[in-house]
Amino acid sequence: MTSLPSETATPAKNIFQRLRMLPKAHALLLLTLLAVMLAGLLLSPPGLLGKADAIGYAVCHRIDLRSLHLGERQMPLCARCTGTFLGTIVGALLLIGFGRGRSAAWPRRGILILLALTAVPWGLDGLNSYVSLFPRLPHVYEPQNWLRLTTGMLLGFAMAAVFVPAVNQSLWKSPSSEPVIRGFRELIWYFLPAPILIGLALTENPIILYPLAILSVAGILFLLTGVYTALLLMALRREGLAESWAQAWPSLAAGFLLGLLQIYAIDAVRFQLTRTWGGFGLGG
Repeated sequence: MTSLPSETATPAKNIFQRLRMLPKAHALLLLTLLAVMLAGLLLSPPGLLGKADAIGYAVCHRIDLRSLHLGERQMPLCARCTGTFLGTIVGALLLIGFGRGRSAAWPRRGILILLALTAVPWGLDGLNSYVSLFPRLPHVYEPQNWLRLTTGMLLGFAMAAVFVPAVNQSLWKSPSSEPVIRGFRELIWYFLPAPILIGLALTENPIILYPLAILSVAGILFLLTGVYTALLLMALRREGLAESWAQAWPSLAAGFLLGLLQIYAIDAVRFQLTRTWGGFGLGG
C-alpha cells in the first residue's frame, strides 16, 4: 500500500510558521523590521551600490573630489569615511577571528592611549581639509584622498577595539573577561591589515573597490546597531541579561531597526533639501 506524498511546505509558509512560534512582541519586531527594510529597498536608488549610496548619504558629505571612484562612479562614502567605517568592520571581524567576539575587557592603559592617539591625525587632517574649502583661509598642506583614507582607517580599527567590548558589556550576562587586545605584539598583528587595505583601495580597481564599498557601508550598520542596542538595553534597564544568541537577537534586531530609522530620517530630510542623492557640490 502506497502512502500519499506529504505536502511540501513552501518557504513563505515555513517563515510564517516560525513567526507564529515566536512571542508576539518578537514576531511584531521582525515584521516591523522587514517592512522598514522593504520600504528602504523600494525608495532608495536602484542597484546594490545605489542602496549603499543611500546609507552613506545619511552620514557622509559624499563630495565627489574627496572620494575614491569605481571607474567613473563615486564610492558610497568619501575617502575618510570609507577608511573609518571599513576599518571598524574589518577590525571587529579580526577580533572575532582572534576569539574575542564576546570580550568585554578593554586593552590595558598603554594600548588604549595608542588607540586614542589615532584620533589626532584624523582630526588634524580633517580640520586642514575643512579649512581648505575656504580660499581665503590658510591651510598647512594640500589635502589628499590617500591621507583621508589612511587617517580614517587607523581610527576605524581603534574604534572597533573599544566599541566591541563596550557593546558586549551591555549585551551579555557572562561575557569573556579576556582583553580584546592582549598586548602590544597582538596590537601590531591587529593593525597589520590596515596598510594592506589602504594599498588595495588606492588602486581604485573596481573589482577591489566594489566589495570594499559594501564592507564600508556594513560598518555603518554595525556601529549604529551596536550603539542603539546598548542605549536600548540601558533605557530598559536590561543590560547584561543575554546568555545566548537566541536571547540576544531581539535586542540586536531592535538596535538594527532604530539604526535604519535614523538613516531613513536623515536621508528624507537631506533629499528634501538637496533633491539629489549625490554629494555636496563643493570643491576639492
